[in-house]
Amino acid sequence: MSGGPTVAAAKAQIDAELAALPEGMRAAMDALRRTIQVAAPDAVEAISYGAPAFRYRDRPLVAYRAARSHCSFFPMSPAVIEAHRTELTGYETAKGTIRFTPERPIPDALVRAIVRDRMAEIDAAASRKAEPRG
Repeated sequence: MSGGPTVAAAKAQIDAELAALPEGMRAAMDALRRTIQVAAPDAVEAISYGAPAFRYRDRPLVAYRAARSHCSFFPMSPAVIEAHRTELTGYETAKGTIRFTPERPIPDALVRAIVRDRMAEIDAAASRKAEPRG
């Protein structure tokens, strides 16, 4: 596994970080966290680049973070963001980030689809790595 905090320590750190947020931001981040957990029940909570995150098959899956005026969801894959470009119309996106506000969260169904696509990317990479080279 990575050299970051244990799963229990990461969860405690994430709980504390979210608890310190203003109510609207906290509610948005808690909802996003729950949606990710439902979409990826085998993923474990972690800290990645200082942000609350999930790991799947010991690889970074997604991360999220609240800023002063917006929330960010990090699928950690420009390809996954591009694959959902149409559904993300109206949200500010960058290479690895989707920004939203508590007043206009990313729909749960879209978060679940992004998480599933990211898991499929990780699964495909693991399969390629496991294939014998000839």
